[in-house]
Order: sequence, then C-alpha cells, then structure tokens
Amino acid sequence: MATHRVKLPVTIHRARLGPVEFKVIRPARPPVRAVLVDRDRYVDTLLDQDAAKLIGGLWTVAASSPRSLVHIPMRGNHAPDHVQPEAGTRQLDLVLLHHSLQFAPARWKELRARLGPGRPRTVTLPVPAPVPGGEPAGDEAARHHREDRDLFHQHLHAETLFMTGSAKVFRATAHRFLDIARYGPGHVAAPPRNPHFCTQFHAADGVLGDAREIHIEYRDRWSPHG
Repeated sequence: MATHRVKLPVTIHRARLGPVEFKVIRPARPPVRAVLVDRDRYVDTLLDQDAAKLIGGLWTVAASSPRSLVHIPMRGNHAPDHVQPEAGTRQLDLVLLHHSLQFAPARWKELRARLGPGRPRTVTLPVPAPVPGGEPAGDEAARHHREDRDLFHQHLHAETLFMTGSAKVFRATAHRFLDIARYGPGHVAAPPRNPHFCTQFHAADGVLGDAREIHIEYRDRWSPHG
C-alpha cells in the first residue's frame, strides 16, 4: 500500500508514580477545534480538518509506542457553532494506550499533576493512502472472534476517556480520523450543502470490546473562540 510521511510535533513527558516511571506523549499544539462529549450511551467527537489530521496522527503514534500514554487535552475547548451543551453530558480529554502497559486509569489524575512542560520532539509517521471501500484488508473472522485481543476497551476517569487497545487495532483504525480530514471539507462544501459528514466506531465493526460506540463528525463552523 502506498504511503507518504508527515511530521508531527509532540512533547515528551516523564513522571514517576512510586518506583515506576511513565512516559506521556502530548501534541505540541493540542487541537482547538475538537470536542469529545460523553453522551452516556455513546461518545461523540466533533472536530475540524486540522484536529482530524492531528488525532489520526496520534492514533498512529499510539500504535508504535506501546510503552507510552498518548494524552490529547481537549475538555476545555469550545463546541462548534450551534451546538449547545446538553444536560447530563460532559466534555472529556482522551488518552490512548497499549493494553500491555497495564496502567490503572484511577492513577491518571495523580500522574497528570506531575507532568511538566515536556521535551519537544518531532515524530515522522507513515500515513497510508485511502483504502477503496474503507477498511484495510484483514481477517474479518478473527476480528469478530470473542477471544480476539485486538479490541478497544474503554475506561472513564478524571474527566478522561481511556482507549486501550493493541498496536494492530490502533493502526487499523487511524484512517477513520484521516478520512474525516480528507473528505469532510469537500463533502460539506459541495452543493447542495450537506453539513453532516461522519464515521463511527460501531458495535458491529469487530473492533470494540468493553467499549461504547464512538461517533466522529466533521464540523467546519466554530465560534471565534474555538
């Protein structure tokens, strides 16, 4: 499959909890036009083109960094135009991590408080070309098998959604954000104007274990504060 490479500025943070040192990767410039909303039965992600590219890149970083937590701060962001907060919902940060790290989300608030400004670094990522028909080729039967370990699991703690998975499942699903960045702007702008362009992590996809569905929607109109 053809690929090109992109450079992604990040910051590297290290902090200890007892005898264990943890490495946390953050984007050097966290996404501004992106919100992650806990809607009880599912998780809603609204984002613009730049945020979709960034999160897709960080999804790829998570696939290649099994000993790190990838933290994407966004819970303080403004929502897109014409999106009002609903009762019972809340905005979240996002952490991506490999299941082998065995990090306890209950310790996240303590670890987060110990993170300093971090060390700047640029990572170079291979970005796959769009795949006709959407999903990368693979063994569908294996993906849907109940003992398959390549599934996402979620935890919610300290206003943060934890997405825990394998390198394989992170690598196989990064394109969902990248497709939003590639196709969302053109879809929304094409006449007749249709403002809705989305994808999702659906229960029937075979990538969700103990996890709620995630709806991902492109939005091009944000307030001046966003």
